Amino acid sequence: MMASDTTQFDPMLDLVFERIVDIPPSLVWAAWTTPEHLLKWFTPAPWQTIECELDLRPGGMFRTVMQSPEGEKFPNSGCYLEIVPNKKLVWTNALEPGYRPAMPKGGETCESFLFTAVITLEAHGDGCKYSACVIHGNPEDCKKHKEMGFEEGWGKALDQLVAHMKAR
Repeated sequence: MMASDTTQFDPMLDLVFERIVDIPPSLVWAAWTTPEHLLKWFTPAPWQTIECELDLRPGGMFRTVMQSPEGEKFPNSGCYLEIVPNKKLVWTNALEPGYRPAMPKGGETCESFLFTAVITLEAHGDGCKYSACVIHGNPEDCKKHKEMGFEEGWGKALDQLVAHMKAR
């Protein structure tokens, strides 16, 4: 399995989530690249995404603010690295917009470690093969992300994405 076109998957450093969904790549792409859609599905309920700013170009901003059920806010920002419409989206929290280096923020959120996310979409019948590979810099961060509920969280978010795009 490849983490991306240029990175070999490393089970000590990378987490992968794959699923076949019954909506086409164009709808999954729209959900990932349109703030109005992303606000509706990106954070697994009962959490919410309450702010979203996207500048869909290499070096552009990927910014969200997630809110816990208790009302605590968690800002997240990153930078797009690669954009292939309806096929591939790569972004990282290791860089701020304009490729400025970022620093981990500490705490128990995804901002507490640096990673790169590679989202790939492939047509599959009437639907889409959805793949997300999250690349970490060290085994500790990968383990932390896994223990935070990577598989469950990304799965619930994808379920919410599909439901939202079907209902629109």
